[in-house]
Amino acid sequence: PFNQPARIYAYKSEEDCDRHVEIFRDCIHSVRDVSPCGFAALKVTALGNPELLERMSTMIVETKRLFSKFDTGKTGMVTHEQFKECYRQYFRAEDDEIAKIIQDIDLDNNGMIDYIEFAEMMHPCQLPTFTKQCTDVGPLALATPSDEEIALMQRMSERLHTLAQEAADCGTKLLIDAEHLKYQPAIDSLVLELQQKFNDKSKTDRPVIFNTYQCYMKDAAERALVDLERSERFGFHFAAKIVRGAYLHHERSRAEELGYESPIHDSKEETDRCYDEVVEKLLRYRSEHGPGLEVMVASHNQGSIERAVRLMQRLGIQCADNPSVHFAQLF
Repeated sequence: PFNQPARIYAYKSEEDCDRHVEIFRDCIHSVRDVSPCGFAALKVTALGNPELLERMSTMIVETKRLFSKFDTGKTGMVTHEQFKECYRQYFRAEDDEIAKIIQDIDLDNNGMIDYIEFAEMMHPCQLPTFTKQCTDVGPLALATPSDEEIALMQRMSERLHTLAQEAADCGTKLLIDAEHLKYQPAIDSLVLELQQKFNDKSKTDRPVIFNTYQCYMKDAAERALVDLERSERFGFHFAAKIVRGAYLHHERSRAEELGYESPIHDSKEETDRCYDEVVEKLLRYRSEHGPGLEVMVASHNQGSIERAVRLMQRLGIQCADNPSVHFAQLF
């Protein structure tokens, strides 16, 4: 039917989630048989408890807020001294323990720590290691998962890895759908793990796993660029489906109900501008760095499609034999 709402799967049991794996596996096989090198899509909420995804997202959001407290200069970078001072403020630890943490997370050993490095340290499954040393019970400590929740998170991740491996074996690309904002940080974290393994530049010339960016979100461009930086740093192919978004009324209503600023752009024009800017930045990156990055321009908007095609022509991106830019619409 016209304007059919995007679906969120209801969680019933772990057994149901295992059955969903088999349904998605059948879909991957169908794509392999009908459209080699085609695309299959999945929703992470079908593979685990949505409430757990929301909990994971809270952990990730609180981790980002904690980094902002460490980033006293608001430069996006934290010096080793700033890190030591703030770590002592929020966690109980000896100097040698803090030194070891800094050594482990300052991956490029440049004397500075950014959010990407900080987030690697505070992975949801590793969070209890740190929060048990909290000097006070704050939002991050309250968001810490229990042993049971960690086991469920790991099981969800295993289901995703099973399907990603199936897609890789079949030569099928796997699109991970975007969902409600309350789930999205957790979904992004799970997709990042998949991309690091299945889009690894040392093992494949083409990406298997695509994340989805909803450009009606005010932070869409920032998120895409941070993830692009992650792909460079950790050596995997960046791959993205770019959409405008499917949950506009839900997100605005939830923001109003809970009393926070709407995460959605205030106008369609702002959403259109964000969409076109994200597509342009990714196409320019593809032009400058060569094959590897892939992007799906998923839109019914004629202007956005024509704009992307014209830009591809100007940049000399040829996709006839080895497509790295894909176009998609819903029917």
